[in-house]
Amino acid sequence: MTTLEDDNSPQAARLRLSRRGFLSGAAALTVAAALARPGRAYAQDAQFCASLGWTVWESGRHIVNGYQDAISRLGGTLTIADANYDVKKQADQIAAFVASKPAAIFITPADAAAIAPAVQAAVASGVPIFCGDSYVPNTTVTSTAMSNNFGLGAYGAQYIVDRLKGKGKVALVSLPSNESWDQRTLGAKSVFVRYPDIQVVYEIAFALGGTTTPRQVVDNILTANAELDAIWCAWDGAASEGTLAIKAAGRDTFITGIDGGQQSFEYIQAGSPFALTMAQSFYEMAYMNAFYAHEVIAGRKAPRFVVTPSYAVTQESLADIEIPDNYDQPGEAAKLGWQRVL
Repeated sequence: MTTLEDDNSPQAARLRLSRRGFLSGAAALTVAAALARPGRAYAQDAQFCASLGWTVWESGRHIVNGYQDAISRLGGTLTIADANYDVKKQADQIAAFVASKPAAIFITPADAAAIAPAVQAAVASGVPIFCGDSYVPNTTVTSTAMSNNFGLGAYGAQYIVDRLKGKGKVALVSLPSNESWDQRTLGAKSVFVRYPDIQVVYEIAFALGGTTTPRQVVDNILTANAELDAIWCAWDGAASEGTLAIKAAGRDTFITGIDGGQQSFEYIQAGSPFALTMAQSFYEMAYMNAFYAHEVIAGRKAPRFVVTPSYAVTQESLADIEIPDNYDQPGEAAKLGWQRVL
């Protein structure tokens, strides 16, 4: 008897996708393969536009690769614009893309709340809008693919609590400039508050584009707290630079981050103070946007929300392997023996 899990037909692939609410591992490959079969509608001549809040850092590179690879494989042409964290610039990009009447627009928000009016106008134009990495408040786009940010923050905090056996002094480096990123801090606090012997002795809100670097922030935290067991960071940039600060100060403090990528993995694999990163699937976020744009163009449905895989990466996860750069492509994490935790 053939079960749904054994059936590799396009229909079965779509049913599995609908039931689970996300694509991961073999399921993602099954759907991608289904698109190449005879009878599957392609949008070979469709024009797509992507307004990306940033393309710097490893996350930006993976997002760009995800969009480009998806359009290359599934069909169509793609125009990409980088806002470089400038909300006004991104709003102008979105308006210009709407005027060009593309088949769909992909958006990774520089600031989800601030960009909402521009996205609302784009939705009102009738162009299908697909968001990656962040949801946009007060706006109903066609589909959003992103991580569970609250869960990412909570998981890292729980790791700290468990490693400290429920007792110790902790500092937080938050990133409130984007509403989705701020959810990570709320997730972390939801964990720490449950443990009366965990003291959050210092918290600093980092501003992207400011004059202070993450390294300086962590230096200040260490200087202000002679006793500090762990530092929770809302993103890997702070954790990586914080690692250098901890080593320079000769402190016995460990640090956690969120994002994943080669630099973070190298620090963790080497046994540095950087102990854990919550590795997101940036490539898959972008790929899912493009995949569902094709589905909508073909008259099929797209899920309103797709939670892409996240992995808890520690030194143990990276033992005896080469640093992976493609872990967030469907099926690659499974080859490493990694299991999604969110």
